[in-house]
Amino acid sequence: MPNVGSPLYRGGMPNLTRAQWRSDIVLAAVLFVGGLLSAVLSAVAGIYGDQQAEFVLAVAYVAVLSIPLAFRRRWPSIVAVIVSAAYFFAVTLRVPEVYAGNIAMFIAIYTVGAWSTNRRRATIVRAAIILGMFAWLFVVMFQDATMPVDQVPEGFPSRTGAFSPFVASQLLGLALNALFFGGAYFFGERSHQQRLQRLALEERTAELEAEREITAAQAVALDRVRIARELHDVVAHHVSLMGVQAGVARSVMDRDPDTSREVLSGIEESARTSLRELRQLLETLRTPDADDEPNVDTAPTTHGLASIPSLVEAACAAGLPTTFAVIGEPATEPSPVVQVNLFRIAQEALTNARRHAGPDATADVRVRFDDSTVELEVTNTGRRASGAPGLGQRGMRERAAVSGGSIEMGPRTRGGYLVRVRVPLAEAEVAHV
Repeated sequence: MPNVGSPLYRGGMPNLTRAQWRSDIVLAAVLFVGGLLSAVLSAVAGIYGDQQAEFVLAVAYVAVLSIPLAFRRRWPSIVAVIVSAAYFFAVTLRVPEVYAGNIAMFIAIYTVGAWSTNRRRATIVRAAIILGMFAWLFVVMFQDATMPVDQVPEGFPSRTGAFSPFVASQLLGLALNALFFGGAYFFGERSHQQRLQRLALEERTAELEAEREITAAQAVALDRVRIARELHDVVAHHVSLMGVQAGVARSVMDRDPDTSREVLSGIEESARTSLRELRQLLETLRTPDADDEPNVDTAPTTHGLASIPSLVEAACAAGLPTTFAVIGEPATEPSPVVQVNLFRIAQEALTNARRHAGPDATADVRVRFDDSTVELEVTNTGRRASGAPGLGQRGMRERAAVSGGSIEMGPRTRGGYLVRVRVPLAEAEVAHV
């Protein structure tokens, strides 16, 4: 049953458009003109003979039939009752008009089923009208069947025989009335259900469109997060390394020019590496691929677990003595995305150690494999990091979540800092962060 608060209704009444209002007014006008023409022709033809009512009653009857139809969708039950009562009295009083009345009756009953806001009332009104009409029809049939023989009008069907012309005509009348009222009832209900289905489809379409817009906005936001994370990991590591190396070169420039030149060469190499990785990242983002959208988490594709020793060497060259160990053998090779994310986490952890641990700190990087997981652990000695977590830590947590794993990070009780991430070897369905 429809909700009167839905877009289908407004204020407990059907929510009609201007086009629907205009069409109902046009319908009423057309039926009025057609009814007048039918009344004139019926009066001239004398369809009721000597018992025919005055023509002025036919004009009034046509007006009562047609004018309410202009409001048929706004007050369908009231209009149906008015039209039915007018039709009943017109036939009883022998008003010379039949066809417009039948059309108006069909439209009125159909409209109750199609447009009534209260479905229970719609059923009661239609049932009362149909039962009333059939009861009246049976009374007329009984009167005709019991009419004295000497009062039978000329041209009246004969009542003689087991299946007389009179019985045949009455059965035909019953069948036609059943089809008439049954059709009006059925098509009204069908129209109402179709309108409800159309409304539900429109609402669902609007919901899907809103969901599509939200999904698109979320996809853009996620892409921005991924790009920001990748840019931070690429730039922060190399810029931090170049900063440390520049400080070393400046401090030994006067007393050890050879070491200074070597350190400056390292800065040059770090700059080239940074530019190369940025170029790879930008190419990945700008490359159109209809079948596979670019994923910045896989750029650059050359980095993985095998590249972690190069991070260790760079950390050592930057003044952070670092050890590296691999424990166990992988049961299966981790996916490229997992390897890139572990590499970036190790890179960020070593960058943070160089920046915050102090001049005498050391670091240790370990990769552990078991039957189902791979674990990366990066620890360092020295000072504990102070201040609120930055973008680097947020990026490490996001990479762990993307890989379907968990991450633990924080100060150690004996000094220094710990970053430990554990990721399943088997690919799992994870949320994109």
